[in-house]
Amino acid sequence: MITLSALNDFTRIRHGFFTREGGVSQGLYGSLNCGPGSQDDPAAVRENRGRAMAMLELPPAALITVYQAHTAQVEVVTEPWPAGQPPTADAMVTDRPGLALGILTADCAPVLLADGKAGVVGAAHAGWKGALGGVLDNTIKAMVALGARPGRIVAAIGPCIGHRSYEVGPEFPAPFLAEDAANADYFAPSSRPGHALFDLPGYVSRKLARLGLTEVTRVPADTCRDEARFFSYRRATLRGESDYGRQLSAILLER
Repeated sequence: MITLSALNDFTRIRHGFFTREGGVSQGLYGSLNCGPGSQDDPAAVRENRGRAMAMLELPPAALITVYQAHTAQVEVVTEPWPAGQPPTADAMVTDRPGLALGILTADCAPVLLADGKAGVVGAAHAGWKGALGGVLDNTIKAMVALGARPGRIVAAIGPCIGHRSYEVGPEFPAPFLAEDAANADYFAPSSRPGHALFDLPGYVSRKLARLGLTEVTRVPADTCRDEARFFSYRRATLRGESDYGRQLSAILLER
C-alpha cells in the first residue's frame, strides 16, 4: 500500500493506493485484484478487497465502490449501497466517517481528495474521457456542497499510465486542444508518424490546479511499465491477453 504525506498529515483521514501485491488471485489477476468487473474468481476478489480493508483497519463492508463507466457522474455517499447494486458513477464524496470510498484502476488515474478542516473526502476515477468530460470538476463541486473549500482541498494522484507509455492516435489530441490550446503541453511526438504520447497525470494535475486546488501531489509510478507492482490495461492489450486485474485506491474519514 502506497500513501502520500500530503494526505497522511490529516489526523482524521486514512488513505491507500494499493498495488497488485498481497492477494490470493492467480494467473493474469495475481494477486491483489480488487475488481469485481474482471473475470477473476469472485471469491478471490472478495478476499482481496477484504485484505485491502484490513490494511486500513476496517471491515470488508466498509468499502464502497461504484460501477465505473468513464462518466462525469459523482455520488454523495451517506451509507453503503444495497448489496450488489452499486450506482453507475466515476467519483464519490462523503462527510460520513467509516466509509472507505474506493476507485478501481488499471492505467487510469485514481484521484483521492480531502479537506481535513471540513471533514470531507472524495475519490475519482480519472481516465482521459472522464477527466476531459468533467469528473474532477463535478467532484470538487460535490465536496464544496458538503462544506469543503477548493483552496483547502488536497489531491493525491495515484499510480497510472506514464507519459512514455501512453501512445495515442492522430484524432486523440483534438478535443483537448479545443478545450484549451495550452493542453498541447501534454502531447509529445511518438516514434510512429501521426501518433503522440499523452501525459495523463500532468493533464489531471493542471485540471485540479485550475479548479482552485493549491496542493496536488502524485505517486511517481507508471502502471504500464511496472508489471511487478501494478495491473495495466494497456500492457494486457499489447500482449493480447483476455483480461486484466484492477488495483484499488481508497480514502476515508475515521470515526
